[in-house]
Amino acid sequence: MRASLQPNSRMCFVCGMQNPVGLKVRFYEEGADGVRAEVVIPEVYQGYPGVAHGGIVAALLDEAAGRALMIGDPMRFMVTAQLRVRYHRPVPMGQPLVLTARPLRIGSRVARAQATLHLHDGTLCAEAEAILIRVPAEIQAAFEAERPFWRVYPEESG
Repeated sequence: MRASLQPNSRMCFVCGMQNPVGLKVRFYEEGADGVRAEVVIPEVYQGYPGVAHGGIVAALLDEAAGRALMIGDPMRFMVTAQLRVRYHRPVPMGQPLVLTARPLRIGSRVARAQATLHLHDGTLCAEAEAILIRVPAEIQAAFEAERPFWRVYPEESG
């Protein structure tokens, strides 16, 4: 099965293609089972020398968890109510990493997802479980101005 590219936004820190300080991560759906992205964390997001800041790692896991819930419905917007992160090892800067996530439960208002961040050789660096809720109406209304930018951007863009 061929993975399909999910839409990206304009200014999201993790997936915004026009955010000058963002990570510009592209997520691919791997069937109904989950999403996958490859990411290299730039040195500007360092915590200790040579190691990614834990907040950046958490942001990646958070975004991936939300993306897993969009499989088959790119307009299923949810926000994180709880994110439990477990760091297994320092995450290196400037190296290819694999970010994956899968839905655990999708309800009408609440969902759960699991996300992982691995080295390219499969070594687990961090994992998270998220509880997400439907986007509140006031946030959904504000999104309308951004809707034209929520799209699949060409691979060479960004």
